[in-house]
Amino acid sequence: MHYRNRFSNQRNNPFGFSNQKNERHRVFVSYYHKEDQYYRNQFELLFSDIHDIMISESVEIGDIDPNLNTETIRQKIRDEYLRDSTVTVVLVGKHTWQRKFVDWEIGSSIRQTEYNPRSGLLGILLPTYPGYLLNKSDPYTIPPRLYDNIQCRFATIHKWSDDPYIVQSWIHDAFQRRRSTEILPDNSRASFRQNRSGERWYN
Repeated sequence: MHYRNRFSNQRNNPFGFSNQKNERHRVFVSYYHKEDQYYRNQFELLFSDIHDIMISESVEIGDIDPNLNTETIRQKIRDEYLRDSTVTVVLVGKHTWQRKFVDWEIGSSIRQTEYNPRSGLLGILLPTYPGYLLNKSDPYTIPPRLYDNIQCRFATIHKWSDDPYIVQSWIHDAFQRRRSTEILPDNSRASFRQNRSGERWYN
């Protein structure tokens, strides 16, 4: 899988933001808490606190009682954490694809409802992701629902970057795609019932 980096050096647009407005979007960050909390914290520090290019939201450890039934958890994610966000960013580490919460968060964010419009979607491969240093990825080691939406062009995937101009362009592009009538998200895959194991989700 090739990384997409819509970043050009045009004379009249040095940061490569095609038709981009300097606006902050409300971003929901989906990630595997146990392994990737450091990068989630860095993402918020860099792009919300220091450079102020977004408003960050995510479910923190302990926010939702894991003993609640599955449908209640999904509803809480949608109504309490995703309702005000317009873009979902998935931080993809080594085992992110295995996590049911990540699958539920992606599925909830791209679902269009009467009261909650869908969000844009993008993935960011973390330095902990296998193959990161080799500049390649295995599509079967990223979250399946994210993969589906990369395939239908509703989502994009990129390598981790500390550059606020690049990251802002990714977020803004995802925000624009959410309103497209030509590129629609793919939410047809059955939701995870539990966390998964193994090296890949398809062999």
